[in-house]
Amino acid sequence: MSRFSSVGQKLYRGEVNLNIIGRSKTWYMVAAVLLLISIAALLIRGLNFGIEFKGGADFSVPNATCSVSQARDVAESATGGQSIVTESAAGTVRVQTEPLSVDASTQLARELAVTCGVAYEEIKIQVVGPTWGAEISSKALQGLVVFLILVSIFLSLYFEWRMAVAALVALAHDLIITVGIYALVGIEVTPATVIGLLTILGYSLYDTVVVFDKVKENTRGIAGQSVLTYDEAANLALNQTFVRSINTSVVALLPILAIIVVGAGLLGAGTLLDLSVVLLIGMTVGTFSSLFVATPVLVHLKHRQPEIKALAGRVKARRNQAARARTGEDPSDESTAIAVEVTTLTDSAPRVQPKRKPRSQR
Repeated sequence: MSRFSSVGQKLYRGEVNLNIIGRSKTWYMVAAVLLLISIAALLIRGLNFGIEFKGGADFSVPNATCSVSQARDVAESATGGQSIVTESAAGTVRVQTEPLSVDASTQLARELAVTCGVAYEEIKIQVVGPTWGAEISSKALQGLVVFLILVSIFLSLYFEWRMAVAALVALAHDLIITVGIYALVGIEVTPATVIGLLTILGYSLYDTVVVFDKVKENTRGIAGQSVLTYDEAANLALNQTFVRSINTSVVALLPILAIIVVGAGLLGAGTLLDLSVVLLIGMTVGTFSSLFVATPVLVHLKHRQPEIKALAGRVKARRNQAARARTGEDPSDESTAIAVEVTTLTDSAPRVQPKRKPRSQR
């Protein structure tokens, strides 16, 4: 742990440099592949919506002695249609069917009670119409739009519009990939999943804002010098916040893993599983986007500014001039280019000047 802390301190001081911005094309390719897989999964497989969205009847049978196949046979013979039957680690059998009337729901619950060896009163019945799910989807979409508008305004006022655009790109990246993983794996989408999606957007934004705040600090007044380019200052900010982002993510993911293992796995709390899985996926993807997507997109947008282009030209000219003065070679040569990088890194080291003889000994 102390070694990891030491690496973090070296990253912060610039003694160790992770060239994240310089390899932005690699991160773009990784993000593009993940996005393509996610979009393909959404178009081909689609999302597995729970009964809260598509409507239906849900029967929860605690301490059931019947098997999943026995419960399925009872449900399908009573309804005449297909049923989804699952069993939790706590021994609770969950039966989902198409929408049923009150009498049909009562009759099926009694048959499940007899087959599974439980009292009828212990079976929990939930009947949901499709209009309720449509209302949830509409409210979630409205909340998402309002959230994105407020985020754009805040980032534009506190930072600049380019940072707002970069943050929105990262948020879209997180949302699409998380939903795509749900479609690819076939995990059921419930209202708890929607709540988790909105939660991970806030978490991803928080991590991005922390990085952008350091970028803003490192690049304040950067156009007035010729020592560091905008890319290098932004990359230094990523290095300085890299370990912090990783530590924050690990600390946030540990209790989520505990909820999945203990809450959902041992106790059989399905709602906890719906919420924790989306948080686990979203926070992991959000950490990646905050470090490897948001800032590279910002740097790409900043390259369109004339003053940033002029800054890059001045820094290059200054380093070429320093290379010619020290090596006496053409800086366009490969060997000299390596020398330029070395002398740039050691520019701040103290110089050793030869001692002059006293005037009497000349």
